[in-house]
Amino acid sequence: MQLNNNRGMALLITLTVMTLLIAGALEMNRRVRTAVEATAASRDRQTLTQMAYAGVHVAMAMLIKDKKQSPVDSIQEDWADPEKIAEVLQEIPMDKGRITFSITDEMGKIQVNALVDFPKGRHFKEPQKIMWDRFTRNLIEQNEDLEDTETDAATIVNSVKDWLDSEDDDATTGLSGAEADYYEGLEPPYAPANGPFRHIDELMQVKGMIPALFGGAKQKENTDFPSDFFGGMPDTGSLDKYMTVYGMSRSAAKVNDRTFTFEGKININTAELPVLLAIIPSENADYARAIYDYRNEKEDGEFVNTNLASPAWYKNVPDIPGDLNIDPNLITVSSDYFRITATAGLHDKEMKLNVVVHREQNKKGKWICRVLSWQPE
Repeated sequence: MQLNNNRGMALLITLTVMTLLIAGALEMNRRVRTAVEATAASRDRQTLTQMAYAGVHVAMAMLIKDKKQSPVDSIQEDWADPEKIAEVLQEIPMDKGRITFSITDEMGKIQVNALVDFPKGRHFKEPQKIMWDRFTRNLIEQNEDLEDTETDAATIVNSVKDWLDSEDDDATTGLSGAEADYYEGLEPPYAPANGPFRHIDELMQVKGMIPALFGGAKQKENTDFPSDFFGGMPDTGSLDKYMTVYGMSRSAAKVNDRTFTFEGKININTAELPVLLAIIPSENADYARAIYDYRNEKEDGEFVNTNLASPAWYKNVPDIPGDLNIDPNLITVSSDYFRITATAGLHDKEMKLNVVVHREQNKKGKWICRVLSWQPE
């Protein structure tokens, strides 16, 4: 009887040990598998990062080559052509994965900080104020989500000016502006910058800005605007899509330790339709469309109208009246600020980098692209 009990105990001990060993082995397997998967994921992320970096540097090389070839920048050049970009990327050997990128001109947008006369930074720049008024009024009028709000162009323009101006005093711009006392009364309270915007998202802090205006909203039906006026999308676009904080240049004079300014000139060769409309004195959507179509017209895959070297080329557009004059302080045909969006793909993973660069000459006179903003998406 004692022998049978001993055998039973031995069997129980053996089963217990085997169970523990199996459980331990399964846990070890799980940990090893998790470690392997984590290592693979980390390796893929690192690989994707380097691939995206490569895409950015190829884009920079295209921009530098372009600058050496011509001082004019337009949507007709290689850096703006997806097919040309694809051809360049085909020259890069890659066993696995894929890289794509696009380049857009930041100077085809309205420069937020150019609304005020930096480096002094106290007063409106009148041409910019007029353009801001046209642009914001057009967006508000075509935005059905803003019909029942109190948002208006004057409030936005005056409040942006007060946010930018260099001194915070009682000289609030108009009845609708806003200085520090307004923002300090909010919950939670905060202070205006009294200087240039550093990020486009800062616009959301300004009095008069609401999400529908900043992020885009549904376009009204039966308006004077063509259905594809805002890029063929069902929304009207937004302030942030057509505005930029970039464009800083060195000023001729130093004021209050400031040596920078913002010229605010928009590249008429790359501007989108809503921006073109904002710079046209007549505020005629048909004129903006005529300029846009003239610039973009193609025949057999080739651009038809390539005479875009002078800011006044719009006068050659057949549907533009001869007496139409766009303020020369508002337009240019060149740019050195660009946004590069590089996307790298590997297996089922993807990484996107959003990079803003300034194309400039270094001390040795060599053209380079200096990174101003580098942000993964």
